Amino acid sequence: MTHLKIIFLSSLTTLLIASTMFAFIYFKDSGNNQKADPDTTTVKDSSGVVLTSYQQNTNASDQIFTSRRNIITSTVSKASPAVVGISVTAIREYRDPFSMDPLFRYFFGDRVYKRQIKGLGSGAIISHDGYIITNDHVAGNGVEIIVTLTDGTQYEAEIVGTDPASDICLLKIDAKNLPHLKFGNSEEILIGEWVIALGNPFGLFDVNDKPTVTVGVISAVGMNLNAINNRHYINMIQTDASINTGNSGGPLVNSLGELIGINTLIFTAQGSSGSVGVGFAIPINKVKKIIAELKENGKVDRNFWTGLKIQPIDQKIADYFNLKNTRGVIITDIAKDSPAEKAGLEVGDVILKVDDNVVFNDETMVSILYEYKTGETIEMEVLRDEENFSTNMKLEKTK
Repeated sequence: MTHLKIIFLSSLTTLLIASTMFAFIYFKDSGNNQKADPDTTTVKDSSGVVLTSYQQNTNASDQIFTSRRNIITSTVSKASPAVVGISVTAIREYRDPFSMDPLFRYFFGDRVYKRQIKGLGSGAIISHDGYIITNDHVAGNGVEIIVTLTDGTQYEAEIVGTDPASDICLLKIDAKNLPHLKFGNSEEILIGEWVIALGNPFGLFDVNDKPTVTVGVISAVGMNLNAINNRHYINMIQTDASINTGNSGGPLVNSLGELIGINTLIFTAQGSSGSVGVGFAIPINKVKKIIAELKENGKVDRNFWTGLKIQPIDQKIADYFNLKNTRGVIITDIAKDSPAEKAGLEVGDVILKVDDNVVFNDETMVSILYEYKTGETIEMEVLRDEENFSTNMKLEKTK
């Protein structure tokens, strides 16, 4: 009760003091034939006009609203119309488990069934006349592909070409004057710069025909991942912008709205299927190279040979050859009159790099070779007798 009284008394005292000051100011101003206007101040705008407190509050609100509009929100507004949702119907074959038994297969035959599989993904419009890029694992096997634009319009898309090895698929819809994304340069990416992932996670694009937006930074570049289902992921972009199921094939753009990558896969925690902040995108410079080939030929020609047989380096091999670590691959055999022989390679040589790509093991070496097409020439850094040298090898068409 004492506490309440103290509060009340303090309030009463404050009120009496305030009343006294108000009366003093009022009578002082009255003596000069002036009355204080609580809604008027001497603040002026840039043209010298005196602003009222109401006008000041309005301007302040406008400034706060304007400050919410930044480069990220501007980029999202500009890039969103070029993002599409993709609905795919694919045909998948599967074998009756009993067909694995030779006796069953003898009497009943090899039972192979076909089943329709439906899937969702994302895509990015890259030209005004309807070219769209997405992942091969999204649309590469599609027999019916429906593309939905942000205005709700739907088109049936055709596959211009697809490349399972790089996981890139090029689609085309019959439309004109479409909003589209401008290509950036993935060689100029800065680690730590802001990036935006847009797409159709969990099919949410279908709710209001608008892409879901997540923002993050570039976490790393040049990430070499293990091959998955014969798809090879080399020099990937890593981001912590949230990427989830359905985001595959959608664009990763920088803060200027330039397309710098295609969102493709994520790492997840054990027992989880959602994002944990480790997502990967195919760099756009690689995508540009692949789609040029798909436009021209419908596929990427990798029908080349090297004549090399290689194996990974373990610690025993590293010790025997006095190597500093187990990176690279060691050549175990070279075919006669092969590109490898013409390049001057020998059994026992250790391949350390292919162009700018570090060779960690035999799987990395294979994935790196899938970056090239028939007829191209690669430069290899090789270790022989504890000395490094470089040599060029042409990827000749398979005989």
